[in-house]
Amino acid sequence: MELSYASSLSEDGLETATYLETIEAVITSLDQGDGAMVSQTTEGHLWRFKYGSVEVYVQLTGETEADTLTAWSPVLTLPAKNESQLMKLLLEKNCNETLEARFGISGNQVLVISSRILKDISAAEISRLLTIVATIADDSDEALVAEFGMG
Repeated sequence: MELSYASSLSEDGLETATYLETIEAVITSLDQGDGAMVSQTTEGHLWRFKYGSVEVYVQLTGETEADTLTAWSPVLTLPAKNESQLMKLLLEKNCNETLEARFGISGNQVLVISSRILKDISAAEISRLLTIVATIADDSDEALVAEFGMG
């Protein structure tokens, strides 16, 4: 899907990238597949790209300061073997290893996820959010599936 973008001028007259341009540039730099897929829905923009052994999803709900940027990546399908041990491990990782991201459960998927409102977000923060989710998911998925996967 081809999207058009508008840039704005900052107070010093320099052109600044929009949220969409910045997100797409970061995704392009991280994508290790055949190119990111993007769609526009009533919930905003949704991208999907490949990073190592995982699929990463990025959603932008809009382009106002109150809108949200969320990145997530499924790393394990539930049910799992020894779920109580899995939950303890994920909570320990949330406390000690995940930086601004976290492990969570949505439906039957264990995810690595991070979310932030756009107010005062910088290009560096957008890059960090997407990179952390992609890296932690890629570093975790195979070990989690090997230890706790059912299939």
